[in-house]
Amino acid sequence: MKKWIPTLATLLVLGASSAWAQSDVGAAALPAPNVNISLIGLFLQAHFVVKLVMIGLVASSIWVWAIIIDKTLLYSRTRKEMDRFEQVFWSGQSLEDLYRSLSGRPNEAMAAIFVAAMREWKRTYEGGAKSLTGLNQRIEKVMDVTISREVERLENKLLVLATVGSAGPFVGLFGTVWGIMTSFQAIAASKNTNLAVVAPGIAEALFATAMGLIAAIPATIFYNKFISQAGRQAQRLEGFADEFSAILSRQIDERG
Repeated sequence: MKKWIPTLATLLVLGASSAWAQSDVGAAALPAPNVNISLIGLFLQAHFVVKLVMIGLVASSIWVWAIIIDKTLLYSRTRKEMDRFEQVFWSGQSLEDLYRSLSGRPNEAMAAIFVAAMREWKRTYEGGAKSLTGLNQRIEKVMDVTISREVERLENKLLVLATVGSAGPFVGLFGTVWGIMTSFQAIAASKNTNLAVVAPGIAEALFATAMGLIAAIPATIFYNKFISQAGRQAQRLEGFADEFSAILSRQIDERG
């Protein structure tokens, strides 16, 4: 009977060890919590601050694309209107007839310059001015003011594209830093470094950076494009103003 005592104790110890081992294996084999890693899921699971960053970046992206569409249509329409006006202007039609046809609706940039100069011209002659001294300078001044107004209209809201293009990545990076910091705090609290637990928090943080780039990349590309187009159209307006100023200057000399 004494021989069975150590044998029985040994069996009990071995059985307990086996049970513990099985429980450890079972715990390690437990599946990771089911986490939604879709884009909407990442947004809904994100921290409140990260959600604000994402919402701001989405709003900025929508605003950027609205400006892009508006400016694309504006520059295309302005270029076509300039082509039509120059074709009419250099067709040989008299300046008086052209002025009468455009004075009531100078909606186009180049037509607005022409109407402003002709209006100053007619004010001088119809007002019975005794001297034409300074008329050419006044005409050039009103054309410069009109050009500045038209260029301002062409460049309006481009500052928004520049701001989003430069600040968007940093705003997204702020959301990423905040999200990763929150994820590390959750890891420290749960004392679980399993990749399946860590990955969703890091993914939602990196999602903020992706949204910042989505807003910033088109804003930067189209800002550079629109600035170049606005510069070319401004040079075209200035060239027309110089040519028209030379025409009026010759007429002033002939009448003087």
